[in-house]
Amino acid sequence: MIISRRHFAGLLGAASAGAMLPVEPSKAEDKIVRIGVEVALTGAGADAATRIRNAVVLAIDEANSAGNLNGYKVEPFILDDATSTAGQYDPTQAATNARKYVNDKSVVAAVGPENSGSAKALAPILNQGDLAIITPAATNPDLTDPKFAGLYRPSGKTTFFRTVTTDNYQGPGIANYLADVLNVKTVFILDDSGAYGVGIADAFQRQTEKRGLHVLGRDRLDPLASDYTAILTKIKSLKPQALLYGGVALAGVKLAQQAYEIIPDVIKAGGDGMHNAQVVVGAGYPAAEGWYASSASPHLTDDPAVASFVKTYTSRFGLGPSDYAITAYDGTLVILDAIRRVVAARQPVTRASVRDAIQNTSFKTLQGTISFDANGDLNNKVVSLYQIRKDVGAPLEDLQRQFHYLGPAPRV
Repeated sequence: MIISRRHFAGLLGAASAGAMLPVEPSKAEDKIVRIGVEVALTGAGADAATRIRNAVVLAIDEANSAGNLNGYKVEPFILDDATSTAGQYDPTQAATNARKYVNDKSVVAAVGPENSGSAKALAPILNQGDLAIITPAATNPDLTDPKFAGLYRPSGKTTFFRTVTTDNYQGPGIANYLADVLNVKTVFILDDSGAYGVGIADAFQRQTEKRGLHVLGRDRLDPLASDYTAILTKIKSLKPQALLYGGVALAGVKLAQQAYEIIPDVIKAGGDGMHNAQVVVGAGYPAAEGWYASSASPHLTDDPAVASFVKTYTSRFGLGPSDYAITAYDGTLVILDAIRRVVAARQPVTRASVRDAIQNTSFKTLQGTISFDANGDLNNKVVSLYQIRKDVGAPLEDLQRQFHYLGPAPRV
């Protein structure tokens, strides 16, 4: 079920009414908790991260302004996990950020990161600190797979949650689209060596075996390298119908530019790492034209039901939200509602109480009712597909106008 922001605010007010005794403003000022915001705000992923950060800040500001947090004020604690050395997200920095959150007792939950490599680095640290985090974009399946619970949740408690689905659905969704809609029979696979890139390429490749797609080869790109000519020339000699790239924008921009020159007629597709305005801005047209990309969430930015949110967001920040900005906003709403429910139950607002409230969430948000399974995965498994098509009437950074929505991916 999709609800408007105005309706959502009403629901929050109704849920809070009568739950607690009125709190005096002076006391409310003393009750401050923080929500971490952990994203890659510099480097190749900056555009996507900025849109996510903005959404979290907006949700927190709206809750504070509405005054319906039962006497609490929430502050964002924003940390950047990108470094100049990596040129993008850096798992080592993500681990450092996680330790900062754990050591700050005012932090009761966090939103982020957008990259699975960072998520793998910070998840066990936050878990040992009993600090719940909701990612709006990290899709590697290992993070919530019970087989890897000893690695990513050493405490035995679930602290890593998602408001998107995983690459177990995203990778196969792309493979199904290539097979069912584009009638592709042969494909070459590339990844950028990152946790996300390898994971989605693996998931895609497993599905090709089920769908009869012939994989002509697979190779790996160095994100910091500048020249992919040798790999692309090899791909050209094999004459695949399609190229699947698993990875993010740092290598993706260069790949798009060089692939246009060497294999212009090959169908090119990527996951949500390529559903990024920086791909269009960095690669430019005609190099970016025609690329397919996905997201591990419903497509909502063009939905009339969320028009009020899009208008408010765009007016405040000067750029439109992405679908992952919406999953970040929704994840923040879940945390805010968890805090509200903890206070309404007359329990102390602690990491443990907020974590438990998040685990038991069944809450209506912009993308619908959010609930999690025992491992922290979202119960909704929708994957959306897009194609880059030049809109001459819109700026290159306009994600909504340059990425044409094709519909949900064929189900696994």
